[in-house]
Amino acid sequence: MGAMSGGSRLYDLEKYEAKILVVDDRPDKRLAFELILQELQHEIITAGSGEEALKLVLEHEFAVVLLDVNMPGLDGLETAALIRKRKKSAHTPIIFITAYPDEMLTMQGYSLGAVDYILSPVVPEILRTKVKVFVDLFCMTQAAKRQVDERIALAREQAARAAAEEASRRSTLLADATRALSSSLDFWTTVHELFSLVVPSLADFCSFTTVNPRGGLERTELAWMTAGGLRGNTSAETVPAPLAPSIERALATRKPQFFEHDGPKSPLFGQAVPGTEPAAVQLADAPTLRSGGMFPLIARGRIVGVACFASGSVGRVFSNPDLQLLEDLTGRAAIALDNAQLYQQLQEGDRHKNEFLAMLGHELRNPLTPIRNAAELLRRSGSDPERLNWAQGVIERQVKHLARLVDDLLDVSRITRGKIELQQEPLEVSEAIRTAVEISKPLLESRGHTFTISAPALPLWIKADPGRIAQVLGNLLNNAARYTPEGGTISLTANQEDDDVVFRVLDNGAGISSDMLSNIFDLFAQGGRSPNSPHDGLGVGLTLVRHLVDLHGGSVDVFSAGPNKGSEFLVRLPLLRDKGLTSVESAPPEVSQAPSNGLRVLVVDDNQDVADTVGQLLQWSGFEVQLAYEGDTAIKLTSDFRPDAVLLDIGLPGIDGYEVARRLRAQPMGDRLIIIAASGYGQKEDKQCSLAAGCDRHLTKPIDPKQLIDLLSSLCSAKE
Repeated sequence: MGAMSGGSRLYDLEKYEAKILVVDDRPDKRLAFELILQELQHEIITAGSGEEALKLVLEHEFAVVLLDVNMPGLDGLETAALIRKRKKSAHTPIIFITAYPDEMLTMQGYSLGAVDYILSPVVPEILRTKVKVFVDLFCMTQAAKRQVDERIALAREQAARAAAEEASRRSTLLADATRALSSSLDFWTTVHELFSLVVPSLADFCSFTTVNPRGGLERTELAWMTAGGLRGNTSAETVPAPLAPSIERALATRKPQFFEHDGPKSPLFGQAVPGTEPAAVQLADAPTLRSGGMFPLIARGRIVGVACFASGSVGRVFSNPDLQLLEDLTGRAAIALDNAQLYQQLQEGDRHKNEFLAMLGHELRNPLTPIRNAAELLRRSGSDPERLNWAQGVIERQVKHLARLVDDLLDVSRITRGKIELQQEPLEVSEAIRTAVEISKPLLESRGHTFTISAPALPLWIKADPGRIAQVLGNLLNNAARYTPEGGTISLTANQEDDDVVFRVLDNGAGISSDMLSNIFDLFAQGGRSPNSPHDGLGVGLTLVRHLVDLHGGSVDVFSAGPNKGSEFLVRLPLLRDKGLTSVESAPPEVSQAPSNGLRVLVVDDNQDVADTVGQLLQWSGFEVQLAYEGDTAIKLTSDFRPDAVLLDIGLPGIDGYEVARRLRAQPMGDRLIIIAASGYGQKEDKQCSLAAGCDRHLTKPIDPKQLIDLLSSLCSAKE
């Protein structure tokens, strides 16, 4: 047994087993066929009907089927047709066996794919020979499939081994690259580490171009292998011409861009070009760039820069694994460079923090000095009205200055945390200008500046929060006044440009250096100002300008030709064409009322100086006052003193002001008590907490004495 071809044994068929299906409705014939075919030493399976045969065909794969034509139920022809419909058995050889020769049935059988038609009674030797042919063919097919599977498995094993070796090599290289790239937090040292990893092991030429936050291209570093095997490198302030198109495409698509050059050398990469930038001469020995790719380095969704890896050798070709390796390498480089930038920003932030703390101390001490001097003069002046009025004016001005500094800091905090709510309404541009000028006029006049205003000839409207827009323009005017030498020129203009209203603040003052233009709106940025500079302020004004303009859906830009060449700030806000919008109703102005003599007020504050001074002011205004420095004391005093109103500090030790308010409300007649919360915290949620605790109003420290007296009088009158 076995199959031969050309005298050489190809397959050892004895190792393979086949199954033979015998289908006949007569048991004696099935037994006879089994006895005839058992010499073939293969498994013989019998079926007594077409239905049983179909079930077996679903469960087994047969080398050949012996099928009786005439059977009850499904006959042989119908059974064969159904066997052929199943994909797995569509090509299984079928031998029909019948005792009734019929030419039409024979033709029909062959049309159904029969390989032979044998008349019964059969000749055993002939039947065995014919069945053996198909059994051997089946075994040879199985052997061939097994051999193919073995070869495929071997090829896959070899490919997997090669892939594993390549993956191991890549993993080792990438691990080494990660260590090298993370060895320094200096940005350009990291770039040079990337160059050393790539040139010459992966590429003949490498470049890196930085991308600024606005998406513009800046400095480019280049490295390559020279003809003598030495590595050349240089820097260029502009992107070399051959690289620019691919870099622009990489930036636009945020995906790698590949290129090939079959033509002559580019002038920049092969020869010195007279009259070009110095980098062009230095690149005279750079290789001809045959092919390569531009890889955008993206970290945290931001493009840090664009790296170019190129081949300059005729024989070097980048394979797909090479390109994948370079892409993985640039991914790691992007993270390392982003970390370097974050570290640099952290250092700059720490430097800004230290500068800010120094300036904060300077700015706080400035008003404290005249306040202290005025207090001393008040102590010495006796009853001199002129000196009293002068000292009072000094203290009031410096307190307002301190309050403005604190308000600016609080505004920055609220904006950065999304706590600012705009009260927008239709606002006429000339009115916005008038309000802003009122804010800045004292500083402009004190420094002797020539100030001009150019308002639009026809009314222009914007949808804005009037107070916040006045703050924006006022901050810009104050900034111009501070950074313009005395006697300088400052102008404010407003006009319509397309669908926007554009405000311009122009001065001929100190100007802004190019490296400061990109971060002039950052918090605490002061353009290199030293603590001894005469320009007061904490460096938050322009930050407020940017955020407030953004909240209004506008934009702010700055332009300057450089130091001592002045600057121009441009605010662009959407023009409001339809003024028929519902404006925010402004609260009716509070009418100042004379203090009601005899009203009893309990002042509660753990800061004794605050409590004592407020108590004195209220007593001088005709109120009867009691003081409490703790929450427990305040609760006890109410039963004896029976105040009409309580001025309650929220930040009390032990029992805080909220709890004190709740307990006061729970006392008999507590519903008739006027409770005014006083706190250094004045955000919306702070006021809501005060109201929820039972307070009638919430005032933010420092409290204006006149406002407090008027409020107490009006609230007590309303209760009565």
